[in-house]
Amino acid sequence: MAINFIDLAAQQAGIRAKLDTAIATVLDQGNYIMGPQVKSFEAGLSDFCGAKHSLSCANGTDALSLALMALGVKAGDAVFVPSFTFAATAEVVPFIGATPIFVDVHPDTFNLDTASLKRGIEEAGRLGLTPKCVIPVDLFGLPADFNGIIPIARENGMSVIDDAAQGFGARYHNRVVGSLADITTTSFFPAKPLGCYGDGGAVFTDNDETAKLIDSYRVHGKGSHKYDNERIGMNSRLDTLQAAILIEKLAIFADEIDKRQAVAKRYSDALRGTFEVPHIPDGLVSTWAQYTLKTASEEARTAFQDKAKAAGVPTTVYYPVPLHLQTAFKAFPRDPNGLAVSEDLAKRVISLPMHPYLDTETQDTIINAIL
Repeated sequence: MAINFIDLAAQQAGIRAKLDTAIATVLDQGNYIMGPQVKSFEAGLSDFCGAKHSLSCANGTDALSLALMALGVKAGDAVFVPSFTFAATAEVVPFIGATPIFVDVHPDTFNLDTASLKRGIEEAGRLGLTPKCVIPVDLFGLPADFNGIIPIARENGMSVIDDAAQGFGARYHNRVVGSLADITTTSFFPAKPLGCYGDGGAVFTDNDETAKLIDSYRVHGKGSHKYDNERIGMNSRLDTLQAAILIEKLAIFADEIDKRQAVAKRYSDALRGTFEVPHIPDGLVSTWAQYTLKTASEEARTAFQDKAKAAGVPTTVYYPVPLHLQTAFKAFPRDPNGLAVSEDLAKRVISLPMHPYLDTETQDTIINAIL
C-alpha cells in the first residue's frame, strides 16, 4: 500500500466536479488577472477569520514582504524572527534592507520564546538598530504565544506580523488566526492546509490605511491613475484561476481542520510515551500543517527514518538546519545567549504523514511500522 505524506488527490476527488466548473467559468469569462473570483475569495477569507481586510497576492513570501513594506520597515531597523522555521520568514527582511535578529523557540510548542525575544531586543539596542517589528511563526499550524508577544512588542514600539503560512485557520483562545496581529500573512502553496494548485498568498489586517498600502504595493505601487504609480511596489497578484480553486477549497476548510484533529489525536494517543508528541496548550487549536515528533537523539531519528522507509512510510524533517546556521544568514545578529533549542530541535524532529483524508487503516499501518 502506497502511503502519501500529503494526499491532495483524495481531496481533489471529493470536489473535482466543483473545481472543473469553477475553472471552466474563469476560462469562459477570460478575466485571468484580478477577476471577480479574486474579490469573492478575499471576502470569503475575511468571513472565515474575522479580519476586516483580506488581500490576496502571488505567494506567501510576497505576503511577508508586502507587510514589511506597509509598515515602513527600512535600513537600520531590526526585525525579530525565530530561527526554527522556513527561510522565507527571515529572507524578506534583508530583501527590503532591514536586519533580521534571530531568536529562539520553546522546546514544546516550537514557537517563539518571549524571553529570547527580550534578549534580542537588547541586542538590537547594543548594535544601534531600531526595533521595528517581530514576526512570530505559527509553526506546523500551532498559533504562537500572542498574549506574551504583543505586550513586549508594544512596550518597545514594535508591530507584530503573524507568519501564518502554516497556521491560517487555527484558533487562539476562541479567535481565528488571521485576526490576531497587526498584520497576518499566509501561503496557499499546495501542501499548506489551505492550498491552491500553484503559488498564492494573502495578507490580513484590520487597519484601513495598511490595507490601502498593501493594495497599492501588490500592483506596482498603483495610485488613482493606472499610469501614475505613487510608490515603488511589486507585481504580486493572485491569479483568478487559483482564486476560483481556493473558493471551493475554503468551503471545506473548516471540516478538514476538524478531520486533522482526529488524525493528530490518534497519533498522539498511540505514540505518547515512546516519543515526545506535539504539545497543544490549553485554548489553542492547530491546523496540523505537520504532525511532528521528537526523538531522543539525532541517532534515534536516523534509526526512525530507516525503519519508516523500510516499511514504506514517508517521513520528512522540518527543519534540519536552523536559519542562523544557514550560509545566507550566518552573519546576522541573534540572541546573545545562543539558540540552543533551535539547534537541538533540528537534530530531533521528524514529521509523519498528515492530511484530512488519512484513514484509520493507513494510520494504523504508520503507527505499527514506527513502533
